[in-house]
Amino acid sequence: MDIKDFKKVVAQNIYYLRTENHMTQYELGEKLNYSDKAISKWERGDGLPDAYVLNQMSQLFGVTVDYICTPHSEQNKKVETQPIKKAKRIVSNIVTAGIFTLALLIFVLIAIGTGYSGGKIFYWQVFIYAIPVVAITRIVFASIWEKARGVFLYSSILLWSLLATIYFAIGDYDLWILFALGIPLQIIVFLGFRIKITITFSKKGKKKKATRTGETEEKADENA
Repeated sequence: MDIKDFKKVVAQNIYYLRTENHMTQYELGEKLNYSDKAISKWERGDGLPDAYVLNQMSQLFGVTVDYICTPHSEQNKKVETQPIKKAKRIVSNIVTAGIFTLALLIFVLIAIGTGYSGGKIFYWQVFIYAIPVVAITRIVFASIWEKARGVFLYSSILLWSLLATIYFAIGDYDLWILFALGIPLQIIVFLGFRIKITITFSKKGKKKKATRTGETEEKADENA
């Protein structure tokens, strides 16, 4: 493999890993302390990142340096980067299981402490109260991993579970009308989600435009 082909391989792999992780050139550049112009240059195959940057990328994307420097078929790329997604799901599921395990422990301790008498309805409500906690942790994970749909989904679950928590905490089961509040609140959550998506795409559009402008300037400099 000559240097030209090698640059092309690295360029394709950097582009694939960046887009697979839903990152813009600007965002990747920030994490590597480089400009988006440098990222664009690497992805065009006009230059190569040094060994230190390649190591940074490998840690950031959860792959080896060899992966970035080796040609792959489209199928192999997906198979090799799949463990990253699985690891994220495992972490989320472990935290969720931990929260419900804690709720189960509280359930058992309350049942033993009261001698299984009185307030029996309260026992299972512990699991209702655990749902908002799970929703909050899932929102945090979805925000970190930039999954907008996940944020919306778990925000909705948080909303309705909080209403359920208030409903059962009050103990007046004639207050079912309380859930009617969930309808306008759900609309607000949906509209907030739409606004966030619109702003995100607007920012990405501006960054892409700026990147293209930078590329044009670079090419003009090269031709000059």
